Amino acid sequence: MVTDDAGIVVVGAGLAGLRTAEGLRRHGWEGPVTVVGDETHMPYTRPPLSKKLLLEGGDHTAVELRRRDTDHPLRWVLGRRAVACDLDGRTVTLDDGSVLRYRGLVAATGVRARRLPAALGGPRAVLRTLDDAQALTGRLRPGTRVVVIGAGFIGCEVAGTALSRGCAVSVAAIDELPMAAPLGPLVGAELRRRHAAAGVAFHLGTGVASVDEDGVVLADGTRLLADVVVEAVGSQPATEWLAGNGLDLDDGVVCDEFLRLGGREGTVGVGDVARFPNALYDGTPRRIEHWQVAVDTSMYAAAVLVGDLTGRPVEKPFGTVPTFWSDQASVSIRALGQPALGTDVEVLEGELRGQAAIGYRRDGRLVGVLLLGLPKRMGFYLKRLTDDLAAVPAR
Repeated sequence: MVTDDAGIVVVGAGLAGLRTAEGLRRHGWEGPVTVVGDETHMPYTRPPLSKKLLLEGGDHTAVELRRRDTDHPLRWVLGRRAVACDLDGRTVTLDDGSVLRYRGLVAATGVRARRLPAALGGPRAVLRTLDDAQALTGRLRPGTRVVVIGAGFIGCEVAGTALSRGCAVSVAAIDELPMAAPLGPLVGAELRRRHAAAGVAFHLGTGVASVDEDGVVLADGTRLLADVVVEAVGSQPATEWLAGNGLDLDDGVVCDEFLRLGGREGTVGVGDVARFPNALYDGTPRRIEHWQVAVDTSMYAAAVLVGDLTGRPVEKPFGTVPTFWSDQASVSIRALGQPALGTDVEVLEGELRGQAAIGYRRDGRLVGVLLLGLPKRMGFYLKRLTDDLAAVPAR
């Protein structure tokens, strides 16, 4: 079945998809807007899944995103997955064989949980969706032995939450330090110290050889007994449906400085799936998996898409100072900018083992700030970072 005019089709019904659809209305688009989502749930926020919802339990109402009323309602197509797209023919094909013909396209499919090879064996849980979180919550009881594979943000958040629920928690990862890739070894070592002091047992610098009903065997021969094994080994952009259109789909879909897919007018990418240049930094396209960036890209992309379709193009390239947070039981992290780009790291304020502000510089330019505690200093460091980015030309 071909839908003759689905108007603007938003593929992805998460935070970025919802806010883009609403942004289209705010920018004056009165035509049809069709939002396609592969989950059956209406849009919900994901950060609480590994923290509050995993700790306290809850259903969809606990995480549902507020939807803004409009005189021109959105059309929702849930429980359906986009499997193909023809950018020249302006169609999106869904997994039930239906075809949506569009005037404008939004790629907002985000990411899925990366999985270790099935050959490793054993039962392994992941945490990406509401259904994942609800299934895992019921298994985290006092005394439960939990092994988390992966020491990134999600892995450490799950470890902290499981510990708060009275579980015995181990974290295994091939990385030498937790969160070292995005935050660097100085902060990674401190975060390991804090988690270890709280009771998390780390097994780092070694991979996983196998998983079975009794737990995990590491590559160095260590056996970790477990009642629950959680994989948290990163994410994978959901771009398969865009294949065959001449787009660069290596680590997300590459967008131009206006968030257009491969520079094509009438199309935009938003949220975790988009790899784009940030005008405040440099011309290198990067993916940024943060809640606030999903919102920022959505608001901007909606204006670009409406401008393309109405002949009023946006002229200022996209630029933003990313912000994100991570609450890991007793460890509270707030970050500004892009710390992962920094090559020189220094403590700007406080003590690393207490509350501290850590600065990340590249070529003498402040590119990110991380706060361990110090919540009242966020405004100060956001201004300092923004001023520095504006004053020093990108290289």
